[in-house]
Amino acid sequence: MRKQKRISYAIFLLAAGIAFAACNSNYTSRKKGYYKIDLPEHKYQLFNRAGFPYQFEYPVYANILQDSTYFDSNPENNFWINVDFPQFNARIFLSYKIIGGKAVYKIKQKDGSYKDSTAINEFDKMRNDAYTLTNKNGEIASSITDSGFETHNGIGGIYFKVGGNAATGRQFFLTDTNRNFIRGALYFEATPNADSIRPVQDFLQKDIEHLINSFKWVPLAG
Repeated sequence: MRKQKRISYAIFLLAAGIAFAACNSNYTSRKKGYYKIDLPEHKYQLFNRAGFPYQFEYPVYANILQDSTYFDSNPENNFWINVDFPQFNARIFLSYKIIGGKAVYKIKQKDGSYKDSTAINEFDKMRNDAYTLTNKNGEIASSITDSGFETHNGIGGIYFKVGGNAATGRQFFLTDTNRNFIRGALYFEATPNADSIRPVQDFLQKDIEHLINSFKWVPLAG
């Protein structure tokens, strides 16, 4: 009987010691984490479709899709495409316009409906529209910066970086100012969260930069 009491007492002391040690041990909080994303190696292939007024290199892990709709607008020509990244639920919208060509814009009416309106694609207006579309993120963006550039292929344009939980954190346009104008925007098909998409966005930024640096205008026949 005494032996059993001694064993019980020893177990009690051991349990108490463990509890005491646990209460006095250092506690380190863990930061909120996200799923690890396996990023592929950057490799590229040429987009050079017959009849298109431009060409560029895009990642081997992306698909080129013909764009049939663009938000509340219809493409003005057959040269609007998406560079689709299915494994990241992301895509780069590329919308091409001919400077001096006719365009159809949707004008919002008082009753909330939209009416088509025909106009001419003026360079100054398209450039200003690119800034306007980017600045629409102003209410939720922590920062918006723009920088002009000219590539070794002689392609000029503006690159936009939008910080914070914006729907699109990377936008740009390329132009020769007299005939060709193309606008690009990276979108994620998910609720914008700067912390969770940052690794993929930084990864795809290199692909955007490669697209821009490899971009060339292709003269159209006739």
